Amino acid sequence: MSETQRRPRSVIVVGGGIGGLAAALALARQGIAIQLLEQADEIREIGAGIQLAANAFNALDALGVGEAARGRAVFTDYMKMMDAVDGREIVRIDVGAPYRAHFGNPYAVIHRADIHLSILEAVREHPLIQFRTSTQVMRVEQDDTGVTVIDQRGERYRADAIVGCDGVKSAVRQTLIGDAHRVTGHVVYRAVVEEAHMPADLKINAPVVWAGPHCHLVHYPLRGGHQYNLVVTFHSREQEEWGVREGSKEEVLSYFEGIHPLPHQMLDRPSSWKRWATADRDPVERWSIGRATVLGDAAHPMTQYLAQGACQALEDAVTLGAAVAETDQDFEAAFALYEKVRIPRTARVLYSAREMGRIYHAKGVERLVRNSLWTGRTQQQFYDSLHWLHGWRAEDCLTQAS
Repeated sequence: MSETQRRPRSVIVVGGGIGGLAAALALARQGIAIQLLEQADEIREIGAGIQLAANAFNALDALGVGEAARGRAVFTDYMKMMDAVDGREIVRIDVGAPYRAHFGNPYAVIHRADIHLSILEAVREHPLIQFRTSTQVMRVEQDDTGVTVIDQRGERYRADAIVGCDGVKSAVRQTLIGDAHRVTGHVVYRAVVEEAHMPADLKINAPVVWAGPHCHLVHYPLRGGHQYNLVVTFHSREQEEWGVREGSKEEVLSYFEGIHPLPHQMLDRPSSWKRWATADRDPVERWSIGRATVLGDAAHPMTQYLAQGACQALEDAVTLGAAVAETDQDFEAAFALYEKVRIPRTARVLYSAREMGRIYHAKGVERLVRNSLWTGRTQQQFYDSLHWLHGWRAEDCLTQAS
């Protein structure tokens, strides 16, 4: 056997977030050597809580980290939408035993740092994955035998292929596609509230959406109910630019006048807020060029209205690993197969999230229509309507392409 045959194939993964760690693990489990390059000085996750539907747990199981994530998650009893104007319940979906029976996995909520850690632990233990922090990708070059990455210090990294998992402002995507983002005009404030400061009548074991005119509020428990995640969203009066900064309680309160007192009391609870001016991108027909592709928010940044951003990144990673295995580690063929499967699905999720944002923020007659949409629907009908999204399975992740 020659040295070339003995040498494992290699991939540079750019970005150490949830998608990057999952991609590194999925590829390393195929026997591929990984160089993981992270711009920050340490590999960590910021933010607050996220929701994990059954499709996310299926992907986590396929990566071998499902039990670690389950140990840190809060399993909710139901999810529901409330009218933030009059306080009435609009819809409730049971995500307990019937949901598990239908989808084969639970619905849960978890702190972003905890799901990140659940994958990071496995990544750290894998002998084929190496980390490099404080490394900002400035340029990506390709030739017939591989890719070269140049960082901010002029250092060069060489591998057989590259996967950009570097988020919504991806340097790898800019190299491959170079398209513009779409600022939504919707601003998201996120905070974590300690249990002691949570109103007693809102200590509910469920993701609860309070849908109001041009705004909404979400809360749910984290870390065994010792903390609660709080997310508020509104249509900004300003010309927004995509980014994150510190927020102010005064701005939040100015957008939630006329909201029912029950959800409104939550707005006084956080001691600090992070403010996100959100954006997404219109779907494109190609993510890959040769030996380079993108994944997660670098591939399909989407609004938060279906709570599927992290879930879709996990699906991406598992599908990428399966495509590499299916093509016997021919990266160009694998990336073509991966995007053939993932682009239509993630585009459907992205478009659906945009529409759900419109439904959440309905006002006037449109609000009345929204409130009547699910009247009389059975739980089984809810599960059937969600099956295209929550029913994804790693075992079938390449079937769509065939």
